[in-house]
Amino acid sequence: MTEKEITLWQKIEDFNLDDPKADFKFSHRLARENGWTSRYAERVIEEYKRFLFLCCTGNAVTPSDSVDQAWHLHLTFTRSYWIDLCRDTLQKDIHHNPTKGGKQEAHKFDNYYTTSQQLYTRMFGSIPPADIWQDNHTRFSDINFQRVNTGKYWLIKKPHLSVHSMVSLLLVIACTVLIQATDTGIIVFFAVVTIGITVSIMRDKNKNGNNGSGSSCSAGCGGDSSSHHSDGGHGDSGCGSGCSGCSGSGCSGCGGGD
Repeated sequence: MTEKEITLWQKIEDFNLDDPKADFKFSHRLARENGWTSRYAERVIEEYKRFLFLCCTGNAVTPSDSVDQAWHLHLTFTRSYWIDLCRDTLQKDIHHNPTKGGKQEAHKFDNYYTTSQQLYTRMFGSIPPADIWQDNHTRFSDINFQRVNTGKYWLIKKPHLSVHSMVSLLLVIACTVLIQATDTGIIVFFAVVTIGITVSIMRDKNKNGNNGSGSSCSAGCGGDSSSHHSDGGHGDSGCGSGCSGCSGSGCSGCGGGD
């Protein structure tokens, strides 16, 4: 780092996202909303700060999904983000915008994520931690998230079985029940359940297949102003949910953005 970059990094590193007067602090909220441990959330916040520094280098960068969650949350703390961080610490606005979609954008943004990790290594002298900065394929495919009220619903992890194995297992179970069942109602019930679960699995498979590594995006600091962020979309939209980066206009200097 240059002397100027070192000074900037020190300012970012010293920036406190946790309001000392708040009972429910930023790091606590980040951990709760993502189901993380307090220690992991603290580490993500440190990586988020490193991402902010990369945004100020003039290079095209995009964050990991975990870092992106910290960014999303920080944007909701509008005074902390726009005043304390952008205006008073960075002296420039870092914008977070949606993608226009399309395969060309997806390919470009996938390259941005690669560039981000290379720049990270050069600036900080170490490779990004793999449990926070996932590989490109994981970063842009493992993004099928939804908000779930855990007070009303149980979350059960899916077994690591292929779709064909899962369907075969369900059919075996259903056949066993049908063979032993003597009541027509039971037979109909298990037949309907089996068909329903099979259709659901195949639908999830098709959905995930459209969110592969080719459906990726981010926006880049120093990239063109058309670089954007996806807050949803699948398949040919060019990007799945969870892709992001800072806009070129925001990273090139202070201003109102796009």
